Amino acid sequence: MLRRALFFMALIAFWEILCRLGIWEPTLFPSPWRVAQTLWRTLADRSLLLATGVSLRRILVGYLLAQTLGVVLGVLLARLRWLEETVGSLVLGLQTLPSVCWLPLALLWFGLNDRAILFVVVMGALLAVTVSVHDGVKNVPPVYLRAARTMGTGPVALYTEVLLPASLPAILTGAKLGWSFAWRSLMAGELLFVSLGLGHMLMMGRELADMSQVVAVMLVIILLGLLADRAIFGVLAARVRERWGLAHP
Repeated sequence: MLRRALFFMALIAFWEILCRLGIWEPTLFPSPWRVAQTLWRTLADRSLLLATGVSLRRILVGYLLAQTLGVVLGVLLARLRWLEETVGSLVLGLQTLPSVCWLPLALLWFGLNDRAILFVVVMGALLAVTVSVHDGVKNVPPVYLRAARTMGTGPVALYTEVLLPASLPAILTGAKLGWSFAWRSLMAGELLFVSLGLGHMLMMGRELADMSQVVAVMLVIILLGLLADRAIFGVLAARVRERWGLAHP
């Protein structure tokens, strides 16, 4: 913890030194002090809190939908050969599309509203989750399945008590990838579609040439990602490693 804090303090100090040396124009890349002032101003007028709340609501709904659908679809693709050979190829092809490519379709299908952004978030995260879950279930050792059937495990229990627990590391990897892709998709939607949120604050900072606001919002997004990783994904990963006997003594 101390090492991490010292690293970020040194990084901020290096950033301040570069700004004082005048390597670039302050209007192009602001100093840490200007960014801190902007953070305080947007917190004081509650615009940052409101935008963060709106973005978090959108990403949580979209991410939970993508995670649920992705796990189900990934398991089905891994277990049903005919589905893997048909829909599986489509999933792999669609995964190469950047999230922003879904926005024109979303605007035409749903109009200028939150449902369009939600659709982009779901499509941006769904495919990454599906591929990770598919690979995890596909790589479960066959001896686990044979042993389960020998002990009389039913069809439903085979999934809930054998396949899903055995593929937890891959499912967790898919969850982390889905979270990062969901954020990218959300920013793409909020940047291009005028609506309240962190992406809208980024766009307004760009339009007003207020780079301190742009950097401040970027730092907030990074902080939210770090908090989610430490509070959720990090805890889950530690428990999975401990369950699998991979935790360091």
